[in-house]
Amino acid sequence: MHIRDIFAVDGLYFLGIEKRFGTEPSVEIDEEVWEGMAVIEARRLKKTVGASGEDIPSFMKALRSSCWSLDTEDKEIEIEENRGVFRNRNCRVQNTRISKGLDLFPCKGVRFGWLKAFAKELNPKIQVNCIVCPPDERPEDVWCEWEFVLE
Repeated sequence: MHIRDIFAVDGLYFLGIEKRFGTEPSVEIDEEVWEGMAVIEARRLKKTVGASGEDIPSFMKALRSSCWSLDTEDKEIEIEENRGVFRNRNCRVQNTRISKGLDLFPCKGVRFGWLKAFAKELNPKIQVNCIVCPPDERPEDVWCEWEFVLE
């Protein structure tokens, strides 16, 4: 519930900024906020649950414990020795925007920044690759998909 509350507050702030200043400045602010949040969250996960990113399995375990992963209801996670994939099949944020008649949220920059900062805090050798994320064209059954590779 608390994680959902955090994302509700984030969404309300975003919509307020978007209404006053437009989508582009709102996304820029959101990118800065979530990059900072990624570092804070990764540090807290290291301290409270001993999260690490020494390898892909441990990194993916830490990612599973993140607020973003916990808030993503319809996700798939694949874990290999040196590669992990996180796939969001049914995005609540995008579906809510569609139901309200709003444009899709171009979340690629926000999520990419968050994931890169999260990975860097746990292990700078983990490379983050975006397979697909709005505003990209996407398959009908996937909203976003991210790959993590240990260099």
